[in-house]
Amino acid sequence: MTALLRALLCALAVASNGVMAEETYVIDGAHTVPMYEIRHMGMSLQRGFFTNTLGRVTLDRGAKTGSIQVDIGTGSLLTASRVMSDVLKGVGYFNADQFPTMRYVARDVVFDGDAPVRADGELTLLGVTRPVPLAIADFHCGEQFLTHRPMCAAEVSATIRRSDFGMTAGLPAAVADDVRIVIPVEALRQ
Repeated sequence: MTALLRALLCALAVASNGVMAEETYVIDGAHTVPMYEIRHMGMSLQRGFFTNTLGRVTLDRGAKTGSIQVDIGTGSLLTASRVMSDVLKGVGYFNADQFPTMRYVARDVVFDGDAPVRADGELTLLGVTRPVPLAIADFHCGEQFLTHRPMCAAEVSATIRRSDFGMTAGLPAAVADDVRIVIPVEALRQ
């Protein structure tokens, strides 16, 4: 093997080590708690959250691609009132017994530089699947201080119309149709 060929192969090996590749992150359910807010009777914004979230995020920052799959347990819904939480888990709203999971899947993640800023995917709720774009803000990565594992975090948000998914209880006077969703996300690299 000539010295030139050896040098070229060595340079290619060094260059390929610096190239980013696809990384998989597993969502930390203890620090990823989806929240929602919805207007009640045209007056106050009422809020609730879900305590059971699982999922994976893949990112290839070099290729500017990624994917997301998140499952949220509808029976984990909590509000400030146990009675209201039970109503919202019932048939007129999330129907948690029949539809125990809502799922978001995106195969198209849009980047601005090295950071994802939007995901174009679909939400399945009450057995109905509709496109829902997510805004991704405050994306950053670092090291989890206890485990020293690489992790990334962001705040994700979207607004949906609940009637698009067949959730029509309380419309139009008691509970608004537009629901704002905000999800602080932390995920550890697999």
